[in-house]
Amino acid sequence: MQGRYAERERIEQLLADARRGMSGVLLVHGEAGIGKTALLDHAAGRAHGVRVLRVEGIESEMEMAFGGLHQLLLPVMDLAGLLPEPQAAALRSAFGLSGDGVRDRFSVGLAVLTLLSEAAADGPLLCLVDDAQWLDQPSVDMLTFAARRLRAEGVVMLFAVRDGAPGAAVRGLPRMLVEGLDRADAAELVPGLPPYVVDRVVEEARGNPLALIELSAALTPAQRAGRLGPSALPDATAGLPSRLQDGFLEQIRRLPEAAQVVLLVAAADDTGDLAVVLRASGRLGAAVEDLEPAERAGFVLLSGEALRFRHPLVRYAAYQGAPLARRIAAHRALAGALGEAGQAHRRAWHLAAASTGPDEEVAEELERVAEWADRRQAMASASAAYERAAQLTADPRSRARRLVSAAQRAADAGQDERCGVLADQVPLPLEDPGVAANFARARAVVELGFRRPEEAARILVESADQTGARRPDMVASLLTDAVHAAFSAGNAALIEEIALRSPALPVLAVPARLFGGDVHGGLEAVRALVDMPADGVMDRLMTGIYLQLTGDHRAAREAAAGVVAHCRDQGVSGWLPTALHLLVQTELSLGHHEEASVRAAEALQLAEYYDLAHRAAHLRAALAMPAAVRGEEERVHELTGAASEYTRPRGVGRGTADALWARGVLELGLGRADAALEQLEAAGREVTHPLLRLPLLPDVIEAAVRAGRPERASEAARSLGEWASALGQDALAASARRCLALTGPDDEAEEHFVAALALHDGGSEYDRARTALLYGEWLRRLRRQIDARDQLRAALEGFERLGARPWADRARTELGAAGGETGLTVHEDGPISLLSPQEREVVRLAAAGASNREIGAQLFLSPRTVGHHLYRAFPKLGISSRTELAGLLAS
Repeated sequence: MQGRYAERERIEQLLADARRGMSGVLLVHGEAGIGKTALLDHAAGRAHGVRVLRVEGIESEMEMAFGGLHQLLLPVMDLAGLLPEPQAAALRSAFGLSGDGVRDRFSVGLAVLTLLSEAAADGPLLCLVDDAQWLDQPSVDMLTFAARRLRAEGVVMLFAVRDGAPGAAVRGLPRMLVEGLDRADAAELVPGLPPYVVDRVVEEARGNPLALIELSAALTPAQRAGRLGPSALPDATAGLPSRLQDGFLEQIRRLPEAAQVVLLVAAADDTGDLAVVLRASGRLGAAVEDLEPAERAGFVLLSGEALRFRHPLVRYAAYQGAPLARRIAAHRALAGALGEAGQAHRRAWHLAAASTGPDEEVAEELERVAEWADRRQAMASASAAYERAAQLTADPRSRARRLVSAAQRAADAGQDERCGVLADQVPLPLEDPGVAANFARARAVVELGFRRPEEAARILVESADQTGARRPDMVASLLTDAVHAAFSAGNAALIEEIALRSPALPVLAVPARLFGGDVHGGLEAVRALVDMPADGVMDRLMTGIYLQLTGDHRAAREAAAGVVAHCRDQGVSGWLPTALHLLVQTELSLGHHEEASVRAAEALQLAEYYDLAHRAAHLRAALAMPAAVRGEEERVHELTGAASEYTRPRGVGRGTADALWARGVLELGLGRADAALEQLEAAGREVTHPLLRLPLLPDVIEAAVRAGRPERASEAARSLGEWASALGQDALAASARRCLALTGPDDEAEEHFVAALALHDGGSEYDRARTALLYGEWLRRLRRQIDARDQLRAALEGFERLGARPWADRARTELGAAGGETGLTVHEDGPISLLSPQEREVVRLAAAGASNREIGAQLFLSPRTVGHHLYRAFPKLGISSRTELAGLLAS
């Protein structure tokens, strides 16, 4: 069963109480297909050691008095002999086992209560009454009579009732409303669909599990691939083959003709605006009075100025049950009504739905809709409008331009797979150089997202070469995108080749100089880029990447946070996982491992949601690093294995290097220096320039020294020292001095250690603790025990604050050997450590006063999922309400 955490817990609690001799009753209610029967099935599945009685109401047997009661109790009727004679006689009369009529229903009810009690004498009893609205009313009355009087018999009674259905009434019982699933749980029921199609199906089905399954099954191949405009519905020819759907169709066809017209217009409409529906219906000869039969039948619910279908499948039955000509007429009528209401964007979509062939006038209207959505940063909507406009376009050049625009907006919306589908439809060759350049960009998005980043870079470079003469204004963006793809590949030669095509361009001046040997010029180019206001996402991203590359991690973090904010504000959701990945890298460099874990988990969730396999691989490698520092061996191998499985065959060198680096840090922390050295040196071979290998070097050097292979540290130490001197960053200089202490003359080691600790001030606590640990070990070897204890205690405290358990264990062992106190000093394993990264972020935001809706908006979760995270977190934290969170976190 998907989701339903609170509902399942409530049912399981009733079963647990029954095992302790207590009774409980619950009426589970909700619309058709919402999952009531599944909850009853779940109860039966969890009823270990519990006797189960079950009955299901059948509409055709509703007139058989006491028929449902008889079916439920038949398995325990052998216990009827234990009942007092008046009750036994009443029960025999109710079941037609004697010639007497039922004179006293009170005695029947008491008989049911007593029989259930006897059935539970040897152990708990579970009674499941499904579709209770279709049981006969006398049976329902007797069962609810007994249910209201249960106390300490060990009996659980669960009733399931469909809301709004005619039939027997179940009154006076505790109720539990079953509502639609949230997006995450609903998506599990419709596997294999692109995320944007899932979103639409979930929205239309309102989270109803049956509707989700049936609507997704009814999608055409084109709709499954993503051709869904705002008024798109499953194709009528596909059908929704279910008993429920057939029942809705049959009931709709019993309505008067005019009522069916109003219902069809309401089904084709996507506004829920009663005035719009009535205006459009008037164009087809129907009036407000014709809505009454549909309302009386319970098909629609009216509230003020809104119209809503009682059940999502009623809407589809109303639409699919109408012939094509009527559906077209309904869309045309809605287009007219929406035009009067000034809703041009919706009008265009209905005109498109009414079109049966190419129509340039409607295509132009849709293109204006796309431009309107584009200005509002609604990239997915813009893409859908461009695509539908292309479908209505006869001219190949215009169709190509519109398809390319659709593909680009799909990429901006995070729909890389759909971007590829759209690009494959573009008619070639392309005469317009601007369209050709945008087409190359769309192809590169697909290549980078699913295949080889080097090939993506070459596609963009080739396009820049071909279009440069006719469209020089597009060269800069093409080459910037290309250099970003080359960075992902870790191919320094390709980065330099791209940059040298236009070294005067500020965003390319940095790699042109850095990889060409002019480090001073490269740093000046970085500063110039920081001072220059950037408009687009890519320029902002590359600025952050260059700052990170040159070791200015604080400025890089500020730039990365700016890109994240820009993506959120401008609705460029497809780039958000990439921006968050850069932010994660800066947090790791600053030693903020907890923050990095939270951000990486959020970004990975988004990347998986958008099917961005390339970025997801990078993020798994990044997420593995804080796990490695914490010594989570199984987690590290799981994450790096999944990352490498994607990155290795596709030449994603940076991703593979990061995965190997995390494994090396894990091995180093666990004291397995030889294994660490192998992993770290392999990571260095994945990238082809010393500057790209720079972050690895301190770990390579330490692993080589600890493994007794100092000769394998010498080249790394030389390179680290040179780059630290050239880049002029304190953090890098601190690492270089620490490594000089390890590899240089012993009589100079202390000078380097002391200098490194001074350079660490205000920097990464993790790096400072690493230096203190090495310094303390060196001091202990010289038998300077008091001095050693000071450094080792500082290292232990730092590692414990960070939760870096293997490193803390090493520091504790060394401290004990130096005669120091080895108990826990600062970091106790408090309840916060029991939370998952997602739970920690939800708790942090809740403690700051954010509502569930606000938290959901920031973390891309539904409010219900936020509530579920808090519900799981509170017991772990030992609290019962969110008002206690602020004090707990402060402590």
